[in-house]
Amino acid sequence: MNTNSETMRLIIFITGLLLSTIFYGQTSLKEIGLKAGKYQVGFKHYTVNDSTRTYRIHNEFNNQLIMRPIPISIWYPAKIENSNSEQLTVLDYVEIFKEEEEWKDLPDYFLMDWFKHLPNTPQNKAHLSEKVNAFLNPTFLEGNFPVIVYASSYQASSIENFALFQYLASNGFVVISSPSRGTDTRWLEGATAKDMETQSRDVEFLLKEIHSYNNIDLEKVALMGFSFGGLSNATTVMKNKNISAVVSLDGAERYNYPVLEKSPYFNLDKFSIPYIHFAQKEIPKEVLTADKMSEELNYKFQLYDSLKNSNIYRYRFHDLTHSYFSCFGVLFANRDKRQDKSDEKIMASYNLLCQHTLQFLNATLKNEKKAIDFIENRPVANGFSDSLISKQMKKAIQKEFTYKDFNDLAYKQDYKDLIPLYKSTIAEYPNLELQEGMLNIFGLRLSFNPEKKDQGYNVLFLALHLYPKSANLYDSLAEAYFYNKDYSNAILNYKKSLELNPENQNAIDRLKQLKE
Repeated sequence: MNTNSETMRLIIFITGLLLSTIFYGQTSLKEIGLKAGKYQVGFKHYTVNDSTRTYRIHNEFNNQLIMRPIPISIWYPAKIENSNSEQLTVLDYVEIFKEEEEWKDLPDYFLMDWFKHLPNTPQNKAHLSEKVNAFLNPTFLEGNFPVIVYASSYQASSIENFALFQYLASNGFVVISSPSRGTDTRWLEGATAKDMETQSRDVEFLLKEIHSYNNIDLEKVALMGFSFGGLSNATTVMKNKNISAVVSLDGAERYNYPVLEKSPYFNLDKFSIPYIHFAQKEIPKEVLTADKMSEELNYKFQLYDSLKNSNIYRYRFHDLTHSYFSCFGVLFANRDKRQDKSDEKIMASYNLLCQHTLQFLNATLKNEKKAIDFIENRPVANGFSDSLISKQMKKAIQKEFTYKDFNDLAYKQDYKDLIPLYKSTIAEYPNLELQEGMLNIFGLRLSFNPEKKDQGYNVLFLALHLYPKSANLYDSLAEAYFYNKDYSNAILNYKKSLELNPENQNAIDRLKQLKE
């Protein structure tokens, strides 16, 4: 797909707006049947301004610029303290559209006539009164929870997948999301590289926002995105090393890889974290022909083929078309008679999509053994027919393990037990080399920080384990003790340095100074 017209057709197709023959679905949250986990769920929605970027409200029809507003929705394990906590309805979520679509004063009775993604049908009106599994603004439960930063589909709302978000929060995750919007106004340009970079920056804004919460484990961060959000997340991963895993809900990185390649940050070597991609059912030839789509949509996946440093899992859900990778699509989207399955199959498959997402996140962020086994198994081994779900996977090619990688491991255990860590690591990576000079400089640097002196001693102990005949290392360890006023250990190690190098003038001078 090289022409602009083909690209725009693809955008329209994968956002579920092009349906030649439609009918109305009858679904409900209850029938989707997601079984909540052990935590009660809180929900907050607020707006923060990004002062580094400007923005214009399109509906105000002027040239006035404001700081870029970032509407934020967040779901979290909560403490419901009293009966005054308000249980939300679908309508409470839908009302967020008014802010995100920049019609905040729109009367509720206009919602389903004004917004094209809310077809005004009796079935859809019935959804608005449904209770959801979340309460408004309760206290954050004490704990340290992994977080998922979500990138919405093309021009979509922060709440488009609220059922999945609630489900994950009830199982001990925090989910934070913002709407997909253009660089200068609400509107994107057409899934361009500029649009992708704008959404990536919004995701990075959320990566900063999570630092304002005390109950989030900042060492356990995953990205998740639907459709265009998946494409934006792919480039975000290449820019940020503090991400542990990425979930793609039929992400457009499969459909629009050339746009990803246009990112100035494009570097496959920096995509080295676990990655799972859930894909839609095979698109019927009738639909491809009528909507002028390439047959490559059904089989080509250049990112999957190109990645070398990641463990990659690729699923296809044979009862889901693209729109139904969000609960909003399951509940509100019109059905396409040419390809959509029954409502019962759509709801059941969306339920399975949520289960698989949870298992992947439990495996990668919580290191749960059962979840790891679930993700490594074929679907049939987990009790799912190949006619319902199919899977491919490939393991990362083992890359060279360097002193930086070892230091990452040492950092995670606060530089304790470094000699056992080295022994276990060298058994797995026999080519690992920790140079004396590097350990010496790093150990001293830590030792001169009063809050990290013990970490510095441990690094120098490891260095001496590897280089036991080094007079310079004993001298450095002595200097570390001397700086921290541990004079008895300083004297001991200056003497050891002199035994190995009697001409070490620094040790001679220090011992003289200490004797005086």
